[in-house]
Amino acid sequence: QVQLVESGGGFVQAGGSLRLSCAASGSIASINSMGWYRQAPGKQRELVATITTGGSTVYADSVKGRFTVSRDNAKNTVYLQMNSLKPEDTAVYRCNANVLRTGWDFLADYWGEGTLVTVSS
Repeated sequence: QVQLVESGGGFVQAGGSLRLSCAASGSIASINSMGWYRQAPGKQRELVATITTGGSTVYADSVKGRFTVSRDNAKNTVYLQMNSLKPEDTAVYRCNANVLRTGWDFLADYWGEGTLVTVSS
């Protein structure tokens, strides 16, 4: 009943920028936190950045100063502005939302299918 649709991935040269978007839709009463995770082949999924409704953010050490997470609460959308991209940023990026569904009294996590970001040297 909750769907996350991601966009903005693609190919970019090292040093370039990309902006990812993720829009949540469905039976949503509110969203506590939204954010981005990534996974490269052979590696574990890692947190990239998250943001709460109030604007509190968490970043992976590897992206601090380069990535910025933001959200539009009215649109149930989270963004990830990625600057100064490095080849090591290459991964599948997945959107996550911690959602209070309409008619429910507890939170649940939902995930997008992922969008591929490829950074070449």
